[in-house]
Amino acid sequence: MGDMKWYVLRTAGSKEKKAATYLEKEIERFNLRDQVAQVLVPVKREIVTKNGKRKVVERLLYPGYVLIQAELSPELEFIIRNDIPGMSGFLTEKRTTKNNLTERVPVPIRDEEAQFIIGNQDQNVDNPVETEVNFEIGESVRITDGPFSGFSGTVDAIEEDRSKLKVIVVIFGRKTQLELSFTQVTKE
Repeated sequence: MGDMKWYVLRTAGSKEKKAATYLEKEIERFNLRDQVAQVLVPVKREIVTKNGKRKVVERLLYPGYVLIQAELSPELEFIIRNDIPGMSGFLTEKRTTKNNLTERVPVPIRDEEAQFIIGNQDQNVDNPVETEVNFEIGESVRITDGPFSGFSGTVDAIEEDRSKLKVIVVIFGRKTQLELSFTQVTKE
């Protein structure tokens, strides 16, 4: 392996993962693994509550882009530009040739930029999943987990950094404040 650099590839909307998968297959098919270290679609994992159900989803950090660490050869560049469905090529810059013609040349990103992106990707994998907060103070919620499951209450406070809610519930005719995690309640 020679001088590997990071390049940014443009893709059609919502085709990042498919284009990256297809690119990996083409790299294997043309036996170019020695020229490519990795293909990366940076994502962030989040918990989203929809219709009362929680699920982990992956959100793209850079929609419309795929990163590739490669030693760019004419063959690899041709495959990326012409053979990968959903991929529209590299982020490029114009350069003037000896014949005074302009051409679009792939430009690698700086190592600091690549390390920042990879660091964000690694941080998202290592850290617990972030929860998207879709509760508001004064909103009615139903408790779905724990000893008060089945009770209804009103959101009194939201602590995003701890992924907790303070909910006012009427128990035996008295208002009681409970501290619950985001995953223990759903909207009514």
